[in-house]
Amino acid sequence: MNMNILYLIPALGIIGLLVMAVKSAWVNKQETGDENMNRLAGYIASGAMAFLKAEWKVLSIFVVIAAALLAYSGTIHEVNGQEIHSSWIICIAFIIGAVFSATAGYIGMKVATKANVRTTQAARTSLKQALKVSFTGGTVMGLGVAGLAILGLGGLFIAFLSIFADLGEDTVKTSIEVLTGFSLGAESIALFARVGGGIYTKAADVGADLVGKVEAGIPEDDVRNPATIADNVGDNVGDVAGMGADLFGSYVATILATMVLGQEVIVVDNFGGLSPILLPMVICCLGIIFSIVGTWFVTIKDDKSNVQNALNLGNWISMIITVIASYFIVMWMLPDGDIILRNATFTKMGVFMAILVGTVVGAIMSIATEYYTAMGKKPVLSIIQQSSTGHATNIIGGLSVGMKSTVVPILTLAAGIMGSYYFAGLYGVAIAAAGMMATTAMQLAIDAFGPIADNAGGIAEMSQLPPEVRERTDNLDAVGNTTAATGKGFAIASAALTSLALFAAFVGIAGIDAIDIYKAPVLAGLFVGGMIPFIFSALCIQAVGRAAMDMVQEVRRQFREIPGIMEYKAQPEYEKCVAISTKASLREMMLPGAIALITPLLVGFIFGPEVLGGVLAGVTVSGVLMGIFQSNAGGAWDNAKKSFEKGVVINGETFYKKSEPHKASVTGDTVGDPFKDTSGPSMNILIKLMSIVSLVIAPHISTGGSQHGAAQDDCCKKEMVMDACCADKGQHHGMEMGKCDMGVCATMTKEQCAQYCDSMGCDSAQKAHCQSLYNDKGEFVGQCMESCGKKCLSKDECMKNCGETCAAKHHSNGKACAGMNDKACAGKNGEACAHKEGKEKKACCKDK
Repeated sequence: MNMNILYLIPALGIIGLLVMAVKSAWVNKQETGDENMNRLAGYIASGAMAFLKAEWKVLSIFVVIAAALLAYSGTIHEVNGQEIHSSWIICIAFIIGAVFSATAGYIGMKVATKANVRTTQAARTSLKQALKVSFTGGTVMGLGVAGLAILGLGGLFIAFLSIFADLGEDTVKTSIEVLTGFSLGAESIALFARVGGGIYTKAADVGADLVGKVEAGIPEDDVRNPATIADNVGDNVGDVAGMGADLFGSYVATILATMVLGQEVIVVDNFGGLSPILLPMVICCLGIIFSIVGTWFVTIKDDKSNVQNALNLGNWISMIITVIASYFIVMWMLPDGDIILRNATFTKMGVFMAILVGTVVGAIMSIATEYYTAMGKKPVLSIIQQSSTGHATNIIGGLSVGMKSTVVPILTLAAGIMGSYYFAGLYGVAIAAAGMMATTAMQLAIDAFGPIADNAGGIAEMSQLPPEVRERTDNLDAVGNTTAATGKGFAIASAALTSLALFAAFVGIAGIDAIDIYKAPVLAGLFVGGMIPFIFSALCIQAVGRAAMDMVQEVRRQFREIPGIMEYKAQPEYEKCVAISTKASLREMMLPGAIALITPLLVGFIFGPEVLGGVLAGVTVSGVLMGIFQSNAGGAWDNAKKSFEKGVVINGETFYKKSEPHKASVTGDTVGDPFKDTSGPSMNILIKLMSIVSLVIAPHISTGGSQHGAAQDDCCKKEMVMDACCADKGQHHGMEMGKCDMGVCATMTKEQCAQYCDSMGCDSAQKAHCQSLYNDKGEFVGQCMESCGKKCLSKDECMKNCGETCAAKHHSNGKACAGMNDKACAGKNGEACAHKEGKEKKACCKDK
């Protein structure tokens, strides 16, 4: 059994962190410019750290309370007669996930506040050097996030396998159940970091724009604007720290969802049955390495080169190499022959094709997002044209662009879900998401480069550097707006696939076979779930509006009461604006976060798992649509405004900044700010966090049905012979079992069962007995059953399909078949039949 690969996983995570440290050291060695630039950069860095410390104090209280509740839940090992495979150690996993998520955000923010001023200084020499500094800063964040995620998941999985080794066949199941705490901690912190950071940055941005650009008529990031430092701080705490925690949570949730489904796949392989569980981690490890390779190609020749093309080249190379490598990894790790998960049969080639589908979906999502948000493209140009007739038409134009931008991504997602399911069932959907997220390090490097460039432009403006410096930083910033929107679209796409995989895992653990929307409570849950993204968005946008009002009043007060600001003779009180954003974000982030965490708990424990499933379905569909709409509309509005900096032609006339159409575009950008940076990107965390919370509580609300949620063709179950062969030698996912469970063979073909018996050391007689449980077509039919999948309704039909032994169990009227222990199955025309167990008569089932 080749288990060395298990230890290679955290090792590759450490390699990613080491490369991150090298690149971080390189950024620190770059020149920082003059004293004034360093002073301004210091304001930004100290403001960002002050916010993070204040946020961590609040979140630490939440982490302690949540960890205590999880520890208690881990001590409950049985609910309604059903065994729960968990442990109090889940609280440790939760705390580690929360700390790693916060650390991922901190790493990104720390390097961003160092890279911003260095990018400004580099822009004084060339665009090429400015891109190198800003992108290297983004790379530090990308590798930090991916490295920490792989190290955390791989390291904890190894630790849990060791801790729970004495549980035998339940070792892997318990290890993965406890590992869900790591993902829950990561996503919880991600939600608060993204919402809190988004409220912070947009409150400052809206306040600075409305008073500075619109009322006072001064440029964006002008040093005279009291809110400009808070605005630049917000870029770091929202678009860097928030995004880092966001994608860390997404990355972890995607891998975990695949692992949860992978544990249900029964295979005989060289990894003790663990290959479907280890595969997503291995693929994402490869993604880290090939993301590093992709960064080597992000470079330009001179100031006239296309920055977007350079970033796209690096991204495409990392994706293509990862897909190629995935083929060989899948062929090596997974066994030949059929692989079965919940009645879906697929092959290892199907698994690779699902990975390919996921990569294509991610690529199309990125291309579609770039089209709808990039400068010079038709959607942005349409908003510019509508700015000529006023503020209202600009708003109408942006809303329509955002709504239309959902069509291609949703159709792509739908095709991706069907395609990946076709190739490898539910496991295919999950592994497709893992394939999409494999190059997260590269995706995040491209994403984080944007706010670094934005900050660099702000420092250049505040330092009153020559126009060519600001022109270079604006070039990077405009591309950064597009890459930020692309990153958010990528995150939403992964959230949709991941949530579906988490949903499938939830259904299995909760013991339900289907979500019946004909049931009134389930239909009601579907509607409630569809509503949640709307109220969540409303609270986020409302929070930005309230905080922005406070910011506007403060900026107006300083302009009014501090003489000499407009003449550069007095310095604004930047710290007061920073304080307003900090207090507002910490106050306002609590309610949206509570909705995401508490809703699944209330619905699950009060109404049960099936209604909760309806809620999750509604949240997922509505949340994906809202996320795409808001992120793309906001990105398009932003780049429409930025287009005026170089001049735009409307009806044959050229308009620049401070013109009436430009003022209309500023209004549109102000509306779009909370869309693209607060509520929109929070949607992917919302839907995944609710799914993970549901997954964690699933054992406690289980209906007691099938633990795998396998859809049964009929209510009759095949009789399993529990001690047919290999007594006391069975293995399940590489863990010792008390005896051989024919439930394993029931999921296999006859050929696979033969291989299984050989691997377990059965003798020829035992193997022959196992093989006798299959019909002539190689399908498992049990000891003597008519096999429900064949719907044998008469003795003659059972004789034909399943043989004489099974047919002999039919009663003379042909209506019922009896299996072992005198258990009866469904009769003809769906009539319920009864059997005796002791003195009690029970209704067995009815034909579905």
